[in-house]
Amino acid sequence: MIERTLSLIKPDAVQRNLTGEILAMIQGAGLKVVALKMIHMTKAQAEGFYAVHRERPFFDSLTDEYITSGPVVKMVVSGEGAVKKMRTLMGATNPEKAAEGTIRKKYAVSLEANSVHGSDAPETAAFETRYFFSAFEIV
Repeated sequence: MIERTLSLIKPDAVQRNLTGEILAMIQGAGLKVVALKMIHMTKAQAEGFYAVHRERPFFDSLTDEYITSGPVVKMVVSGEGAVKKMRTLMGATNPEKAAEGTIRKKYAVSLEANSVHGSDAPETAAFETRYFFSAFEIV
């Protein structure tokens, strides 16, 4: 089934000029980029986006320090089984446990600065996509 999912190239990867390489990996996996923007997320935007993690111990450092520390590239990708395909391509959240050839194994610098985000389920993808993109911005 053709799905859409949201992905972010996080500040650590943008700062290291890895956007093109990560986009190439995404497209090389058979996913199509159907929307793309670069923004510098505000604290309020970060808190809204990561609201599901509000009670987690990493929430403040994630929203106050890391994700707002620099620009992120946000995108909607489309393809057969896009959510699962993107999750597999990203690799485990902890880069030390990520499989060889995944984005996080190749580019992440730490558990928090793990270079990319991807929706974890179709329902999450729908919320996250609407959070950053209007229907008019997705082709």
